[in-house]
Amino acid sequence: MFKNETICAVATGMARSAIGIIRVSGPDAISICNDIFIGKKRISEMDSFTAAFGRIVEAEEGAENETETGIKNGTLRTIDEAVVLVMKAPHTYTTEDTVEIDVHGGPYVIKRVLELLVKRGARLAEPGEFTKRAFLGGRIDMTEAEAVMDVISAETDRSLKTSVNQLTGKLKEEIVALREKILYQTAYIESALDDPEHYSLDGFSETLRPEVQEVMDRIDRMISTSDEGRIIREGIRTVIVGKPNVGKSSMLNSLLGEERAIVTEIEGTTRDTLEEYVDIGGVLLRLIDTAGIRETEDVVEKIGVDKAKESIEDADLVLMLLDATENISPEDEEIMNSLSGKNVIVINNKIDKISEIREDASKEFEDRIEQKFKDVGVKSSKTMYISAKTGEGIEELKALIRDMFLSSEIDYNDQIYITRSRHKASLADARQSLSTVIDGIDAGMGEDFLTIDLMAAYESLGEIIGEVLEDDLADKIFAEFCMGK
Repeated sequence: MFKNETICAVATGMARSAIGIIRVSGPDAISICNDIFIGKKRISEMDSFTAAFGRIVEAEEGAENETETGIKNGTLRTIDEAVVLVMKAPHTYTTEDTVEIDVHGGPYVIKRVLELLVKRGARLAEPGEFTKRAFLGGRIDMTEAEAVMDVISAETDRSLKTSVNQLTGKLKEEIVALREKILYQTAYIESALDDPEHYSLDGFSETLRPEVQEVMDRIDRMISTSDEGRIIREGIRTVIVGKPNVGKSSMLNSLLGEERAIVTEIEGTTRDTLEEYVDIGGVLLRLIDTAGIRETEDVVEKIGVDKAKESIEDADLVLMLLDATENISPEDEEIMNSLSGKNVIVINNKIDKISEIREDASKEFEDRIEQKFKDVGVKSSKTMYISAKTGEGIEELKALIRDMFLSSEIDYNDQIYITRSRHKASLADARQSLSTVIDGIDAGMGEDFLTIDLMAAYESLGEIIGEVLEDDLADKIFAEFCMGK
């Protein structure tokens, strides 16, 4: 259907700005835009990848709705001055005729131009439809299409570079190379079965084994990057927890470098989760400030406490705040008991209120925490001393978080990072099929049976680049895109 319809959308948003860009793509893009634009050259006369200055016009009410007639009769009304850029198929983003209209960035002006385009036969594009047409037209594969949205959504230099790496086809190249190796082996087996006089399968299983193992190893390397890749793309889900009035909101404000959360001496000030993002050395920290965890009869506060406990379940990192001026309380113990399987940084806050931190006391305290977390089953833990109020220790905390989650600097030219769960799942499916091939070789199964699992692996890898992809999944992926892209 996308071959028959012409779509339009705002590419720059419906907010006041200096310039507003409207994109039109489809078989009638040039003729539709030609009907609403007057310049030294008509759009229909322009060469591909050329621009022209002129006016966006419409027929006055009651006049004939034809631009050429309106020019002669003087019955056209100017909507705005504009610059248009003409790009002709197939060398465009969507592989279709495309026109970009640059007008002044007023929401009403943009709305009027869109109305003219729809009146002339275009329809408003769905979210991601321009990129979907690029995919359906064969210009990009699914990994590159997803990378487009990742580039738009990038919050740090690291996530941007990783997204651009995928956008330039690094992941696609690796997947295509793996599929070619699998297809070659499958094709040889099929040829030998069809033409045994010219192709022999004697001892082929032992030849096949190292080839399959190599593909599995390369898949394993990609899967091993998925946790770090997700963090690069989505950020580290970091939950700040502690009993009431321990300094959680002050901690959030210190990490953000601004007064985002309300801070008072009154216990229970924070009633709900508060989520913010902060860039720490190229790593995106997704901070979630939670309500103080304690037993309470207050209905609203209890909802906040329940949300805090739910946030812990999904966290990559838990920042557990303690009051350095007090002993560990039963409420602190209860929170610690809920941290099984988590990466935890225990933060002793309010050191500005302590005259001196004794080394022997710190060592005894840290040993106690370490033993507690060992009993609970915490994945990893560190202990720090800070003052959220004065900022002392905040930079050291940021460095610790970064070192905990990113093992080394990324080689952006060569390293492929798996940033989406969809890719990881397909890689895991492909690996499982190849593992079955190895088991089949060990069991002495015939080569014709091995081709079943080889092709299953081939198809699983094809899901990543969109060679094998169900329509509903494709629709779901592109629905995540913003309008005009």
